[in-house]
Amino acid sequence: MIKSSDEVEIMAESGRLLASVFTYLDGLALAGQTTMQINDLVERFIVDELHARPASKGQYGYGFVLNCSRNEVVCHGVPSTQDVLSNGDIVNFDITLEKNGYIADSSKTYFVGEVSPVARRLVETTYEAMWKGIRAVRPGARLGDIGHAIEKHAKRAGYSIVRDYCGHGIGREMHEKPEVLHFGKPGTGLTLREGMVFTIEPMLNQGRRMVRTEDDGWTVVTVDGKLSAQFEHTVAVTRDGVRVLTLRPEERFAPKF
Repeated sequence: MIKSSDEVEIMAESGRLLASVFTYLDGLALAGQTTMQINDLVERFIVDELHARPASKGQYGYGFVLNCSRNEVVCHGVPSTQDVLSNGDIVNFDITLEKNGYIADSSKTYFVGEVSPVARRLVETTYEAMWKGIRAVRPGARLGDIGHAIEKHAKRAGYSIVRDYCGHGIGREMHEKPEVLHFGKPGTGLTLREGMVFTIEPMLNQGRRMVRTEDDGWTVVTVDGKLSAQFEHTVAVTRDGVRVLTLRPEERFAPKF
């Protein structure tokens, strides 16, 4: 689970490139585009512009470069030529990128046009919850500290935390140890050490935390049909804190919530 300083620097380059994919997405008009069109644009950008590999394509038999999870879709939404993004939607794009043998993983939930105050509050709270978890990362802290910070923020806002999916170690493989739960008790779980690299990727539901997988075997939705949102970063434990390897340019001075 421990990466050398050289490995962390290679992963930081993968993370920097992945952050630029989201900057590219920021400039797109999403309304009216299909999720497959977004998938194809991202693939071309990663391959042709960044000269990197979209790590999700072919992983576990998955045929696309990203997951697009819209509204009640919690995660693993499959791109489709029939799924047209519309004004008022929220949609999460979850993307992985490999460069020089190491993988970075990140996701961001976007507003499509003008969204309702209810949807906006969910998305903003999810983003804040991710950062609460990130700020709990330091040598000597415990994995339970991360989960507790996330869960506390979510519950205070009236949302539930999806427990079926979690963050994960990452490096040469997309999924490595440890598992990073988004709920938990402080002072419990694995002790964090310098050189650990993992994702923090909470999924918050507007309603119940229960989910189900649709017949395609991939798409996970809320059982009650209510909204879900997610954000994700790849982080490294440093000598005195945490380094966000997939930090996007607009986050360089991330607000303290």
